[in-house]
Amino acid sequence: MSAEAENIPIDILYEDEDILIVNKPKQMVVHPAPGHPNGTLVNAVLYHCGDSLSGINGVLRPGIVHRIDQDTTGSLIICKNDNAHLKVAEQIAEHSLTRRYLGIVHGRLPKDEGVIDAPIGRNPKDRKMMAINRINGKEAITHYKVLQRFKDYTYCEFRLETGRTHQIRVHMASIGHPILGDPLYGPKKCPIKGLVGQTLHAWKIGFIHPISGEYVEFEAPVPEYMSNLLKKLPE
Repeated sequence: MSAEAENIPIDILYEDEDILIVNKPKQMVVHPAPGHPNGTLVNAVLYHCGDSLSGINGVLRPGIVHRIDQDTTGSLIICKNDNAHLKVAEQIAEHSLTRRYLGIVHGRLPKDEGVIDAPIGRNPKDRKMMAINRINGKEAITHYKVLQRFKDYTYCEFRLETGRTHQIRVHMASIGHPILGDPLYGPKKCPIKGLVGQTLHAWKIGFIHPISGEYVEFEAPVPEYMSNLLKKLPE
């Protein structure tokens, strides 16, 4: 099995000979996997870049150096060659990337800002889920800051020190404030009619450019669905 190029529009935030920064839309899977053989970001990027993608992660994940969840929107780094891939992957392993997210959580957070420091690992009761796991989990640190409080929700900025799977979703659920629209870690039935998936956006990403050696930072605009929702939530 290999990924095929598909003519799917992509929102490009930046591009040069070594890297491509894309703004991933909601409901798009990053790379082919069981249940999602096509229509992924990889299929779209293959059409755009052709053979100019790193091959380190194999034929199903060309150019992919990190991921965000299917229903999380926002900035993602694509590497066009193995040299760029190795240098960006090293920064990811060292947790030296700048990663800032925006999201809406259930409830009104009492503190204006805080830090959640709790290891994350596989949920022993459900392998599809992650959980706070103090025995087998890996270090995970999330900083949150309140941007706006509503009657039943809080709009937040999140800064990641680490990049564990489902990190923000697990951490916020662990303190009783799951991400709005998250059926895995929050209420099964979404209280907002028509909302699909978690209200989480990979807003900013910054790193040392693998070739120039200079720090670069990119910002993905707040998605329309989120900005519209913020206008409608009662305060």
